[in-house]
Amino acid sequence: MERLTRQRQAIWQVIADAGRPLSPQEVLALAHVQMPNLGIATVYRNLKALMQSGEVRSVELPGISPRFEVLSQGHHHHFQCTSCERVFDVPACPGNLADLAPKGFVVEAHSITLYGRCNDC
Repeated sequence: MERLTRQRQAIWQVIADAGRPLSPQEVLALAHVQMPNLGIATVYRNLKALMQSGEVRSVELPGISPRFEVLSQGHHHHFQCTSCERVFDVPACPGNLADLAPKGFVVEAHSITLYGRCNDC
C-alpha cells in the first residue's frame, strides 16, 4: 500500500472539492494554491495512484483528454462545454435504456454526454 503523501492528499482534495471532472492541468492549477512547487509529472503520477487505489476514476469523452473525478459519486452523466471544454456532472439519469437497444440485445451499461455552452461561456 502506498503512503498518503501531502501531494496526493492535495490532489484528491482538489478533485473532491471541484464537484466536476477535472483535467490534469486544472488539477495542477487548483492544487498550486496549497502546493506552489507541485509539477505536472507529480499530478499525473498521483492521479494514476489514486485510480489504482479506487479513489478516483477517469472520465473519457470523445475529442478531449481524460478528466478525473472521485469514484464515490455513483452513476451519473456529463455535460461538456463546446466552448471551454470543461466537463460538468449531470446528476440525472433517464434510467433503463434497454428499450432503445435492438431486439435481442442486452444493455449492460450506458453513458450519456450532453454538449453545449456552460454558464461562463
